[in-house]
Amino acid sequence: MNALGNLLWIILGGLIVSIFYLIGSLILFVTIIGIPFGIQTLKMGSFALLPFGREVRAGERMSGCLYLIFNIIWVLTVGIEIAIVHIVLGLICGITIIGIPFAKKHFELAMLGIMPFGHDIVSVD
Repeated sequence: MNALGNLLWIILGGLIVSIFYLIGSLILFVTIIGIPFGIQTLKMGSFALLPFGREVRAGERMSGCLYLIFNIIWVLTVGIEIAIVHIVLGLICGITIIGIPFAKKHFELAMLGIMPFGHDIVSVD
């Protein structure tokens, strides 16, 4: 079932979202300061490509001072915009019954888009 969900996700726009995350990540890797943010966008891009069978969980290191500072910088620069895009896409997907699982994944991406530092993407069986 996860393979079918991932295939439909890719066909219905997941590939495009993942490519945008990859481009943003490559741009962030140009500077030394942007490398931690580029790693987070790569993490979000991999989840945006194949979200079914995986979920976002808060890691044990979520409470660190450095993660708090990075999350604040992230929210002030791109976090709110990423979250709004995924919330809107989630609401659009949630209109139909078939789109509800896709809406749930967009809402997970919105949560990850607000505060990516300290969150892990884990496989769920």
